[in-house]
Amino acid sequence: MMDVIALTGTLRYREHRSVPEIHQELTRRGVAICERSVTNLLERYDELVAASAGTAAHRAALERQGRVILAIDGLQPDVGHEVLWVIRDCLSGLVLLARALLSSACNELAGLLREVAADLAALGVPVDGVVSDGQHSIRLAISKVWPDVPHQLCHFHYLREAALPIFEADRHAKKELKKTVRGVRPIERRIEGRTDAEAQIVQGYCAAVRSALTDDGRPPLEACACTTGWRRSRPALVGSSKRGTSANGVEEASVLARQGSGPDPDAVIRRSFRWAAARILKNTAGRAADDVKTRYTRLLDEWRDRRDACGTLGDAVDRFLTVTDSYRPGLFQYLRVPGLPATNNDLEQFFGAQRYHERRTTGRKVASPSLVVRGSVRVLAATLTRLAPISAQDLAAVDLAKWRETRGRLKQRHHARVLRSRFRRNPAAYLADLEQQAFRQQALPP
Repeated sequence: MMDVIALTGTLRYREHRSVPEIHQELTRRGVAICERSVTNLLERYDELVAASAGTAAHRAALERQGRVILAIDGLQPDVGHEVLWVIRDCLSGLVLLARALLSSACNELAGLLREVAADLAALGVPVDGVVSDGQHSIRLAISKVWPDVPHQLCHFHYLREAALPIFEADRHAKKELKKTVRGVRPIERRIEGRTDAEAQIVQGYCAAVRSALTDDGRPPLEACACTTGWRRSRPALVGSSKRGTSANGVEEASVLARQGSGPDPDAVIRRSFRWAAARILKNTAGRAADDVKTRYTRLLDEWRDRRDACGTLGDAVDRFLTVTDSYRPGLFQYLRVPGLPATNNDLEQFFGAQRYHERRTTGRKVASPSLVVRGSVRVLAATLTRLAPISAQDLAAVDLAKWRETRGRLKQRHHARVLRSRFRRNPAAYLADLEQQAFRQQALPP
């Protein structure tokens, strides 16, 4: 039986097969099983792998590594659902803990961190640093459990939050910029089917215009409107019109490429906010920590002094400075600890890989609520199976008491989800049944 369970997990997480595909493969191998039982086998596989995982299971790897740098973040499929919290080691990529919580309060998160801290202390492996986003409950929880450990706040989340008004203003500027460019399609239709040199030049201009208008940048690090205006003002776009070419499409297309590329006073401000700030924080030159802090402080002081000259973006300057004051204690910890990442993007990409796997195997574009209900075991099973195949012998060696504990915890969460479904199906009958239970409870003798 363990052989079938191990094979089911391998087909699911290493080959990304759906339940019908797994059922078809098992049937081909001579295993008499119905499709619903395949789902049951997958659940048993997740539980057994999760029961054998954890910090203690990775003792050899962690002791050989000698230290850990932790990343923490939560995955919430939809508003109102539980949040799946994952604590992962940045150096080895191992998931040390995955747990679904009803609340993201400080005390709840601190309990998870203390559990990981106790396991690491038992192994004698120190925590050199922690990286997360700027959520206040995470900050407070980390300060409670590891008050002396450097806590890096994600630069990407910081810039996205601080420059939100800048991003909105830049997106509006791009929309207005598009209005100044009209007539690309008629020009393309006039040269359709032509292969001469003049038609190729016109096609090149039109492609440049379309490329500039459809480039949305990479917020919060690249401003789409500033990039669009900059590209359309390049000399290469206007060269042909200065050579006296004919008006059979070339000059018209080149003029179209130049439209709306005049100076935009706010563009310098919008571009400098995120671009200059991100360039200093990235520190590609490898400057010392004090030098990076000094340069960033000087940049913020310049923005503060020029706040009144920013016009409509004055409030955006205030927001950027306010958010920076909140994030400042955790912005430069990555310069102190070797290997401490400046962003939490690796864990975000880990969540993205999970969503990709769910999409390939279930067809759902977004994470399903079941990922949170069973995510504490599914994430561990998927990660460990992708790292190395898990055999039937590995599953047979799992502590049964720990497996029963894991399964009981999952049953409680599943039962809560069942109750919600029953209420949505028939609210009146659900509430009437509860009232009957309460009446019988009160009628019982003490």
